[in-house]
Amino acid sequence: MFHAASSLAPSPGSPQNRNGRHDQHGRSDRPGESRDRSSAGPSPRPAAKRDAFFDNAKYLAIVLVAMGHVWEPLKGDSRVLTAAYVLVYTFHMPAFIVISGYFSRGFDGSPGKLKRLVTGIVVPYVVFETAYPLLKTYVDGAPQDISLLDPYYLTWFLCALFVWRLTTPLWKVIRHPLPVALGVAMLASATPNIGGDLDLPRVLQFLPFFVLGLNLRPEHFALVRRRSVRIAAVPVFAFSLAFAWWAVPRMNSGWLYHRNSAQELGVPWWVGPVMQLALFGCSLLLTACFLSWVPGRTMWFTALGAGTLYGYLTHGLLLKTAEYRGWFEHPALHRPLGEIAATVAVAVTVTLLCTGPVRQVLRFVVEPRMDWAFKQDATESARERAKGEQRQQADPGVQQGHPGQQGQPEPRERRADVAG
Repeated sequence: MFHAASSLAPSPGSPQNRNGRHDQHGRSDRPGESRDRSSAGPSPRPAAKRDAFFDNAKYLAIVLVAMGHVWEPLKGDSRVLTAAYVLVYTFHMPAFIVISGYFSRGFDGSPGKLKRLVTGIVVPYVVFETAYPLLKTYVDGAPQDISLLDPYYLTWFLCALFVWRLTTPLWKVIRHPLPVALGVAMLASATPNIGGDLDLPRVLQFLPFFVLGLNLRPEHFALVRRRSVRIAAVPVFAFSLAFAWWAVPRMNSGWLYHRNSAQELGVPWWVGPVMQLALFGCSLLLTACFLSWVPGRTMWFTALGAGTLYGYLTHGLLLKTAEYRGWFEHPALHRPLGEIAATVAVAVTVTLLCTGPVRQVLRFVVEPRMDWAFKQDATESARERAKGEQRQQADPGVQQGHPGQQGQPEPRERRADVAG
């Protein structure tokens, strides 16, 4: 939500590659290191290193998402705030979706990947798709039906991500995936009778950004992070904000949501494909400019990028509570200082919702393990047993029963984010 170019693809080097060369008996050629490691116990498997650039991008994007959500009930007659709203909505979700596609490149439909799809997307979708209508029923006093086929508020993204990832193997084998995805999106924008189940129009119209992410490589992100691009992003954003200010009374902001056809927005069908292409180009340009400003080094907020899914799902509950209680109708919030205060408040709130304590409390619904619900994969078990036997042969002093031995996988930290 997004290090130098060389760190965009962390090397998956083995422990031997990082700690020096070892022969088949576990001896090292590094000075001062013991040649007999049989009594040293098993070497821990190195944890996968997260890229600070992408964690920073996801955190900054989730802050923009929250800001856009709080601006929606406040913008009213404020042309400046509406222009900022239009600008942010042009690229904040496309940026998230591109990164989500980039991190979905490894999805192959294997049992492990499907389990992660269920626990990391389907379960949170069911939980929060139930929670939002219940919140409206008991806080607003207006009964709201619960329907898993009609995504409520921001749960549409989980529904879309589920569909996109399931179709990832298909996009990998198509010769020209991005033009095909653009064609699908253009057709969806001109088809009013698709239906609202699973928010399918939005799923199809945002699809090109996901497919684009599937086809990106680390060197592509390195291109947008050059100094020349960062400098060029300044006039691009300035012009975009000015254009958004000009377009406020002239353009229907419904185009930015990608959930309606051209006919539903009151224009001829052919306008849909044209606007789809135009918005794809504008969103892609602004996404590149946004990513050019994302720091690549570790920042104070870098670790929060691992918890963006928590911030995304929970900040909406707070905003909906405020909406149902009528807090956004207070006159003070519709003045410049009030709008600034609300913006800062929601940025701080979503930051706190991405922190470790919140993730620990909500992990059972956002990122449940659910080992009890799945059959054990025989292939994965055999692979783990083979690894355990290889470690025993390389280090005969190791006792059985430790994590990582005899088919027992080593414990690893589970992290949830919108893009991963």
